[in-house]
Formats: sequence, C-alpha cells, structure tokens
Amino acid sequence: MWLAERSPITIVSADSRQVYRGFDVGTAKPTAAERERVPHEGVDLVEPTVRYSSAAWAEAASRWIENARARGRTPIVVGGTGLYLRALFEGLFAEPSIDAEQRRRLEPELAALTTPELRRWVERLDPARANLGRAQLLRAAEIALLTGRRVSDLHAAQRAVTEPRWRPRYLVVDPGPALAQRIGARLDTMLNAGWPNEVERLMHSVPPDAPAWKATGYDAVRRMARGELARAEAREAILIETRQYAKRQRTWFRHQLPPDRVLSVDPLARNWEELVARWTTGIVYAGERHGSARARR
Repeated sequence: MWLAERSPITIVSADSRQVYRGFDVGTAKPTAAERERVPHEGVDLVEPTVRYSSAAWAEAASRWIENARARGRTPIVVGGTGLYLRALFEGLFAEPSIDAEQRRRLEPELAALTTPELRRWVERLDPARANLGRAQLLRAAEIALLTGRRVSDLHAAQRAVTEPRWRPRYLVVDPGPALAQRIGARLDTMLNAGWPNEVERLMHSVPPDAPAWKATGYDAVRRMARGELARAEAREAILIETRQYAKRQRTWFRHQLPPDRVLSVDPLARNWEELVARWTTGIVYAGERHGSARARR
C-alpha cells in the first residue's frame, strides 16, 4: 500500500486462503477501503467448498499480470503461499503416475502420523521438502514411497528444461526477532475485530469439511465457538500455529528464492523506505517476459 501511493500498481494476492469468500477477518484480507484505493486481484475468487488449485491460481495470475501491464500498472505479487509462487514463476511439474490402490492403502498410514513425525520421515525421504507444510509433506512422502523418486528432483529436472514465463524480483519483508511480538499483536487485533463472530456465522452455512476451514487459526476459533476452548486457550493455539507457519515461510524464502534477485528488508529499520525505493527502481524487471530486452540486466 505504501508503494501504491507512489506509483500505479496492481496487487496480486498469492494467499491461498484469501481466495475464499466469507473468510475475511481470519485471513487478514484487504479491506473494502484498501481495495477501493488500489486494485487487488486474487481475493474472493471461489466459495469455501471449492478445492482451488495452485495451477488454477497461476493461470489466473498470469492474466491479472497481463491486464495490469496493459493498463500501465506494475503488478506486484504479494503473499506467502510458496506453492502459488512456484506455480506462477516456475510452473508445476508433471507428477509421476501412482497406482490408485497403493495410494489408497498408504493414505491412512501417513494420515495417522503427527506433523513432526511426518516431517522426520520426509527429512529422510526428500530433505529439500522437509521444511514445508503438512499437505506438501504428505505429497512428498507419498511420491517418494510409491515411486522411488523425490519431488525436489522432479522440480529440478523441470526447471532444467522449462523456460519460466515470468522473471520476478523479490522483496522479502521480515522484522527479525520482533516478528513474534507482531504476530501476537496482529492476532489480538483480529480477535477483537470480530473473528469469532465471523466463524459463528460461517458455521451456519459452510460444511465442517470445507477446504476453507484449513486456514490458519480457524479450527481453534471454531472450537472456541463450540465451547471446547476458552478464548485464552484458543489464542494460545492460534499463536503457536501462526509462529510455526511463519518459521516455515522464512525457511522456504531462504532456500527456494534465487538469492541474486532477493532484497530483504526489516520494516523496523530506519532506512527501510530507502531500501524499498531502491528495489522499486528495478521494478521494471518484475512482470516482464523472461528473455525479453527489458527483463535482462
């Protein structure tokens, strides 16, 4: 939003939970006033019951990027869903075929593992994927066990033969040790802004197994609404879950983004505006076709 006050941009949300209609407070969606000030894409795309894929998002994001550029606006992709970023900037690999019966027998075995247990499995099976979330851990373990191939190797093989469609530049905003306190303050703001009321309203219309409920914190708030958790207990559960997710995001950004195209900024540093302005001077590269004259340094 700070950048939008200085140049015409379009914000493309790469948040896999902001795509769901009605899940607003708990996903920290941009407000109506913010969307009025700056064009936002990738928000309120589907109903909570829809299983929205990274491939569908990447296809739509490419259109949003093209449309923004056609209007003379700079597209800035914002958000922390690593799979969405990979799908847009690297493409998704063609998964190996897996025997349906073998998968059916393996699924309950993997589902019974806790996330820490599953992570230890993946550390042995496909170490490069061990820092990811539970869904990605399950997929990495499944493919490794049933095909003998690593997802990380398949990604690397595809990158070797596939020219990326877009060549992004990255601005990673991270306040360092202050992040833990900021997460807590943000959580209190969301709880006070009506998150419990939102969940109670959604529980009347959204099935309990809808994909949208997987957004961070919603399970704890549902349990609070059902009287299973006190507010303080729900807050602590959400705080732990959010901090764990932030840790995985940090690890992903550190290991998955090309270092030569990343600028890290501490928003608490005195010179953050200067650093962001410096990043903005090269923003012409973002959104340009890979290999085009303007995309090359």
